[in-house]
Amino acid sequence: MSGVIQTSIASLHDVELSTLAATGERRAFGELVRRHGSAVRGLLRRMGAQAAEADDVAQDAFLAAFERIAEFRGEGTFAGWVKRIAARQYLRRLQRDRRLSALSADEGAEEADPAAGDADHRIDLDEALKGLSAAERLCVSMCYGAGLSHGEAADALNLPLGTVKSHVKRGLDKLRTRLAPSDGTALEGRRGNG
Repeated sequence: MSGVIQTSIASLHDVELSTLAATGERRAFGELVRRHGSAVRGLLRRMGAQAAEADDVAQDAFLAAFERIAEFRGEGTFAGWVKRIAARQYLRRLQRDRRLSALSADEGAEEADPAAGDADHRIDLDEALKGLSAAERLCVSMCYGAGLSHGEAADALNLPLGTVKSHVKRGLDKLRTRLAPSDGTALEGRRGNG
């Protein structure tokens, strides 16, 4: 009988699961965690968290999401909602650790040119993100990984909107250069964000 209930829960849409979770159905929320946990941890890693820290922040984010599940109305995706919670949790952790103040100092610093390698050498997104400054990586991850607008990211980071936009533009330019196909064509921007 338990397998039948589990199968039916697994077949439900995220909005249905969140509605059940809001009534206290823990298995429904467990299914949401199973579906979206790795995506949340991946976002946190792209934002700069080490593996253990990403796990901790993701767990805290899902706990916060469980406590606030009634606030999720299905107007966006559950994944986007919980990623925004996780991004904000990570930022609060950064602020608490006083690492965020270093972002302002990074703004004027020159970045080392990525090591020029083999033309056939392929690089993945995580490696490319490591080539960005901390500020660029954080802003790009928040705007494109967590789905925050530039304004929301600026508010969360307590930075001027123009600074966030500059970090995102420079970061995307660097990513396009690093991830450009070997024939030299640049990647096209996929999304406007304002």
